[in-house]
Amino acid sequence: MSPVVLLAMQLSAPAASKAMDPMVLIGSVYVFALAAFLGYQVISRVPPLLHTPLMSATNAISGISLVGSLVIAGAYEFNAHKLFAGGPQSHASIVTLMGFVAVFTATVNVVSGFGLTDRMLKMFRKDFKVKGAHK
Repeated sequence: MSPVVLLAMQLSAPAASKAMDPMVLIGSVYVFALAAFLGYQVISRVPPLLHTPLMSATNAISGISLVGSLVIAGAYEFNAHKLFAGGPQSHASIVTLMGFVAVFTATVNVVSGFGLTDRMLKMFRKDFKVKGAHK
């Protein structure tokens, strides 16, 4: 079975309080290390001229993570009393709280990314002077 499938099964299990299977943990670390190495190799080989268009595409992909975090944040009802009481009843509130943090960080990522891309694009624009403006 694929490590990704095992991880998805573990995360979707109703008894989230039990320990994670070592095989799932090893598979998850393997996928993370492979993704980090592959991402570094892809980004390091991009010529500087293509960085601005790639940043725009990356910001659009970050928008997809914003939609996903909105779905997670709205999946359960937040209850502070159950959260502070702990136990299995607090899992829904923890998921909602983590979803809120994900929404906030994804929003900051998207807004600042598009702001930075706009600022980079302004560096390549030529300023056209209007005749008669400097009298």
